[in-house]
Amino acid sequence: MGKKDKHVDAYIAKSAEFAQPILRELREIVHEGCPEVEEALKWRFPAFMYKGMLCGMAAFKQHCAFGFWKGSLIIPGEENNANAMGQFGRITSMKDLPQRRVLLAYIRKAKQLNDEGVKSPTRSKPRGEKKELAVPAYFTTALKKNKKALANFDAFSYSKRKDYVEWLTEAKTDETRKRRLQTSVEWLAQGKSRNWKYERC
Repeated sequence: MGKKDKHVDAYIAKSAEFAQPILRELREIVHEGCPEVEEALKWRFPAFMYKGMLCGMAAFKQHCAFGFWKGSLIIPGEENNANAMGQFGRITSMKDLPQRRVLLAYIRKAKQLNDEGVKSPTRSKPRGEKKELAVPAYFTTALKKNKKALANFDAFSYSKRKDYVEWLTEAKTDETRKRRLQTSVEWLAQGKSRNWKYERC
C-alpha cells in the first residue's frame, strides 16, 4: 500500500486557498493511479515516489504545477512547458486540470516505465549543453551595469537563474518588480542564489 507524508499535509495546508483543492485532487489521483506510491518532499516540493521519482506537484503564489519525472516519455512534446514547471502549464483552478481519466492514464504509464526501469532521456543531457532561458530585457540591462552580478548569474545553473527570472516576472506591480530587481542585482553581486537563505539552513 502507498504511504502518505505529514509534511505533504503541512505543505498543502500552508498553500494559498486556491491551490489547496488542486493539490488535494492531484494527490488523490496519484494514489489512485499508483496505489503503492510513497510521498516525500524533494527540493521543498511534494514528490511521489515509486521505484524512483514518479511525479511531483508545487504551489506558487498564483498558480500550481504538476509534472512527471519522465514527462517526455509520457506526454511527447510537452516536456518543456515554457510557462511553468511540469507538463501542464500554470494551473490556477480545478478547470485547468486534465480530465481525471487522462491523468490516471498518465500516472499508470509513469508507473509502468518505472516498473520496466526505463531511464528518463531528459535527465541525461550531453555535458556542457545549456538550456535556454528567456531573461527579460530589463533584467539583462540591470545585470550589464554590474559586472560581478552578471558574471555570477551567467555562472549559475539553469535552475538557479530560472529562480531569479520567475521571482521578477511574477511580481504583481512595477514597484514590486523594481524592488526585486534591485535586490536580485545586490544578491547576485555577492554570489547569492535566489533562495540563499534557505540553503544556509
